[in-house]
Amino acid sequence: MVKCPKCESEFTYENGLLMACSQCFHEWNPAELAEEKESEGKVYDANGNELQDGDSIIVIKDLPVKGAPRPIKSGTKVKNIRLTDGDHNIDCRIDGFGAMALKSEFVRKA
Repeated sequence: MVKCPKCESEFTYENGLLMACSQCFHEWNPAELAEEKESEGKVYDANGNELQDGDSIIVIKDLPVKGAPRPIKSGTKVKNIRLTDGDHNIDCRIDGFGAMALKSEFVRKA
């Protein structure tokens, strides 16, 4: 028996290719749901490549830094990254700036 991902009800039924909940009327595709659960916790760069701890990345856009007189320039290479949870999911150290948190959507794998 498949439980509803929205309300956890056991009263679900097949509706063509989709599953439906008779309690909250939520419909979902079980194949897509399994795919989403598999990719949870993974971090991807701007090109869709999966990032790992210790990877090297390249910044693909000039990024302004609060309190710094200049931005992080596009093309800056960063070595030995650490992945974290949250909006800024990359912790790293950038020469000339120090410790920094970046969003994965502004980098690509080197």
